[in-house]
Amino acid sequence: MSIEICNESGVTVDEPAISSVARFALDAMRVNPLAELSVMLVETDVMAELHQRWMDLPGPTDVMSFPMDELDASRRPDSLDDPESILGDIVLCPDFVREQAKTAGHGLDDELHLLTVHGVLHLLGYDHAEPDQEREMFGLQNELLERWRKVRADEDERERRHRADSHVLGTAGFEEPGGTVQS
Repeated sequence: MSIEICNESGVTVDEPAISSVARFALDAMRVNPLAELSVMLVETDVMAELHQRWMDLPGPTDVMSFPMDELDASRRPDSLDDPESILGDIVLCPDFVREQAKTAGHGLDDELHLLTVHGVLHLLGYDHAEPDQEREMFGLQNELLERWRKVRADEDERERRHRADSHVLGTAGFEEPGGTVQS
């Protein structure tokens, strides 16, 4: 699966984590591993222009999704039998999201992870216009995000244990170019 991150927002974000949560959501939704996804992070004025142009709504927003391939029964990106497909673009606005994250009581990265999953689900045809659709989409979004966080915490714990074991065993050093060992 190809996930391209393009940060033109001027805000430093954890791009590998955004890619990781997108990949996790796509894998969990059984999207073809040959699918391509683009995640763009843009400035507030760019997001406001996109929001006005595509949604006919003024001002910036947190996330927008732009599907590229039609999601119909004959060609779905979640079918492993289909050829490579381009899912589309997710556009995030970190400056706008920063205030939203403060209001929600968590950090910018956490909010960007949530919105990345939200954008993936929109690309896969989920919506939240009706109450039953909102319950389904937000329930799935929260489940995917919780599962990703658990997997990530488990990986972090394994890495912490590995570093601790290496330190105890005296193998904590690494070899730098030129053959010198640093610890």
